[in-house]
Amino acid sequence: MKIIIAGDGKVGATLVRQLSAEEYDLTLVDVNPNRLDSSSERFDIMAVQGNCASMEVLKEAGVETADLLIAATSADEVNLLCCLTAHGLNPRLHTIARIRNPEYTGQIYKMRQAFALSMTVNPERQAAVEVERLLKYPGFLKRETFAKGRMELVELKVMPGSRLCNVTLNDLDSVVKCQILVCVVVREGKAVTPDGNFVLREGDHIFVTASIENLTKLLKNLGIITHKAKRIIICGGGRVSIYLAKLLQKSGITVQIIEKDRDKCEILAALLPSACIVQGDASDEQVLESEGISTCDALITMTGLDELNMIISLYGSKCKVPQIITKLGRTNSNGILDSLDLGSIISPKELCCNTIVRYVRAVENQSGAALAVHSIADGQAEAAEFVVDESTMHCNEPLKNLRIKANVRVAGILRSQTPELPNGDSYFSKGDTVIIVTSGQVIYQINDIFE
Repeated sequence: MKIIIAGDGKVGATLVRQLSAEEYDLTLVDVNPNRLDSSSERFDIMAVQGNCASMEVLKEAGVETADLLIAATSADEVNLLCCLTAHGLNPRLHTIARIRNPEYTGQIYKMRQAFALSMTVNPERQAAVEVERLLKYPGFLKRETFAKGRMELVELKVMPGSRLCNVTLNDLDSVVKCQILVCVVVREGKAVTPDGNFVLREGDHIFVTASIENLTKLLKNLGIITHKAKRIIICGGGRVSIYLAKLLQKSGITVQIIEKDRDKCEILAALLPSACIVQGDASDEQVLESEGISTCDALITMTGLDELNMIISLYGSKCKVPQIITKLGRTNSNGILDSLDLGSIISPKELCCNTIVRYVRAVENQSGAALAVHSIADGQAEAAEFVVDESTMHCNEPLKNLRIKANVRVAGILRSQTPELPNGDSYFSKGDTVIIVTSGQVIYQINDIFE
């Protein structure tokens, strides 16, 4: 499959890294020769310097024989023109455009038709939607949805004094009193695939699959807060904050936004008349105290600086804010981040890239290929969704009789719209949706799980 990526910024570079690892035929287009040189040295790709909206540049990149074009420059208008021009040169081409401006949100469906777009992605809006999802279940650090919403994979931390401390996984059902499956545990920065004798310890990050109903029971039975937030403080008045505030206000949540720049505050006040907009430095302890950080239900740090977001979140943790969500542009310092109490970590760039990668796999539509893949455990593990078809090996055979690779866990089976947490007697049949969680290796097709 031949893919052209226009724009070698944060999103473009991440896409190159992910897609080149899966051995797609990649061509990268950017106006900056230094960026292109750096990327072409690190990855097996073709690089073309120039304006991605130019017909000549697109032809040089091979658009006439390409299967997919991803326009991910920093300018929405350039991305739109790039896709429109490319589609004119190759009408069968799939095109994806990154559109970030909130002004375009209301007309995005008309724009898809007008600019011949197969899909649009908006990293900031995706981040806002993910934050809203996390706020609905405050006890979870991360949530991923599978099987059309019927199964979820969540991350939670074993806190001091938790009922999970010193419990073996064999005894877990008697403690949580609901049906869950622990797929991966991160201990001291290292991801492991546990067996039934594994003993949970304070500080462990555990990744669990279950149905929505059982996740609700899990939080209740562990005594973790489940009440919905009523008052939220957002630090930073960027695009994510605007999208998020609009979503939260629809749910009747009181939103306070702290923004240092006066001009931005005036824009926020015009866009969000029901929100409380405060001009101030969110890194100032007195500002946070005056806005009631100690009594808010959630603190969300959304400034443009990772370091500032981390500092504010750490202060929120000190003030015992029930739920903290931290936006980070870079999440590759896994060991450091894991040692800090930053709550849930959101990366708009990674959310956007994961959406695009899922679309790429759907377009390719290889027999037995993953429909969706989510990176978990700081990138040390993956959760993938497959549909069992006629090419799948070992159908209708009990899992206990199969030779499945080490560090691979069959984490869920959806059959006839009914979710099942598998045990040794479980099996999968044609038409089932299967959730596979792996650590230390990548599974591209469902048959890759077998030895």
